[in-house]
Amino acid sequence: MLPGTFSFRLNIPILLQGGTKQINIPIDIVIKPIQSSPSQLPLLIEAKSAGDYTNPNKRRKEEAVKMAQLRNNYGENVRFILFLCGYFDSGYLGYEAAEGIDWVWEHRIEDLALFGI
Repeated sequence: MLPGTFSFRLNIPILLQGGTKQINIPIDIVIKPIQSSPSQLPLLIEAKSAGDYTNPNKRRKEEAVKMAQLRNNYGENVRFILFLCGYFDSGYLGYEAAEGIDWVWEHRIEDLALFGI
């Protein structure tokens, strides 16, 4: 991916543990910052929207699994964040933070600048 480009709904190939089967992980938004080097991985963003506190907590492990799979395949320098809109409580946010996943709130979109974009 060239610096200064982006994509929506990009499939990232990964090998499952054992390395015998490849699957694609869908990523909602992929951005390669203008100031990045050609070898630097792009910023991967998962968009999440929740109308109440119940649903996000039932599905919070999905992002953690996705992050673990990405790190196992592409190393510790993977930058995977959440773009959140709606109801996400401290339990959800704490779980994601413990997995090394950061987030940006929809109403604070300017915080994306902290990630170099």
